[in-house]
Amino acid sequence: MGSAAVGSAAVGSAAVGSAAVGSAAVGSAAAGKPALLRDADPAPTSQPTLGPRSGRDQAVSDPSSKIAAPNPDVRPPRRWLRVLLPLTAGLLAAAVTTATYLAVDRRTRSADVGRWGGVAAEVAPFAVPSGPTPDPFGTTAPALSGAPTRLKVKAIGVDTSLETLRLGDDGELTTPEDFGAAGWYADGTRPGDVGPAVIAGHVDSKKGPAVFYRLRELEAGDRIDVVRGGRTVRFTVTSAAWYPKKRFPTDKVYGPTPDRQLRLITCGGVFDRSLRSYRDNLVVYAVAV
Repeated sequence: MGSAAVGSAAVGSAAVGSAAVGSAAVGSAAAGKPALLRDADPAPTSQPTLGPRSGRDQAVSDPSSKIAAPNPDVRPPRRWLRVLLPLTAGLLAAAVTTATYLAVDRRTRSADVGRWGGVAAEVAPFAVPSGPTPDPFGTTAPALSGAPTRLKVKAIGVDTSLETLRLGDDGELTTPEDFGAAGWYADGTRPGDVGPAVIAGHVDSKKGPAVFYRLRELEAGDRIDVVRGGRTVRFTVTSAAWYPKKRFPTDKVYGPTPDRQLRLITCGGVFDRSLRSYRDNLVVYAVAV
C-alpha cells in the first residue's frame, strides 16, 4: 500500500513535465508492472514549451555561439565541379589555338597556285591530256612508220627481203620477180597496222623450191617476224587453209579486221601444165602479239 501511494504521487506529478514522467516510470517498475511509455496520455496543451531538439537548433537560437550554424539552403561545391572546370578551360584553349593555326595555314596555302584548288589556283588538280589517252598497261602498240623491209619465219627457215607488190591489170596480185624473195601488198594494210596485211611468195620455180616452198609446214603457234622502220612486229600463226583460185575468198583474206593481222599466201595443189600454174592457193593466217 505504501508503494502504491508513492506510485500515485508520481502519477500525479506526471503533469508537471518530463522529469515527473521519469518518476512515474520508476514507480510503475516498483509496483512490478512494465513501463509502457507509448501508452502514456498525450501532453496537455498547457505543457511548457520544450527546449531545442539538437545542437544545430541551439546554435541558431543562440547568437553568442562561437560556431556558426551552416545554412541548409547553401550546398558546398561538389568535387566533380573542381575537376571539370580546369578541364573545360584547357579544351577551350586548345580549340582556340587550333583554329588560329588553321586560319594562318589556309592563308599561306591559298597563295600556292595550282595546289588543290585555292582561290588563286585556276589549274585543275588532275591534268587531262589534250591528245590520245595513254595506255597505262602498255597494251597499245607504239606507232610504226615506213614500209616493211624484211620477213623472218624461223620455223621454216625463211629470212628474206620484201618487194613491193600491187594489183595487175587483171585485178590479181602480182608475184615477186625474185623467186627467192617475198613481197608485200603495198595497196593494202602495212604489217603492224590494224587490218589484214598480205605477204606473198612463190612456192617453187623451174630451178627448184622457192621462198615459200615450206609454207605448208607452219602450224598454229609458230612465230612470224616482220621488220618495219627498224622495229620488229611479231605475229603468231592461228590457222591455214587451201582455196581453189577460181573460188578464192577475197573478202575473208583482204577484208577489214578489228586488230593487226597478217596473211602469207603462196600457190599449191595440183599443177596445171596447160596454164603452167597451180590451181590452188595456200593462205596462212596470223595475228600480232
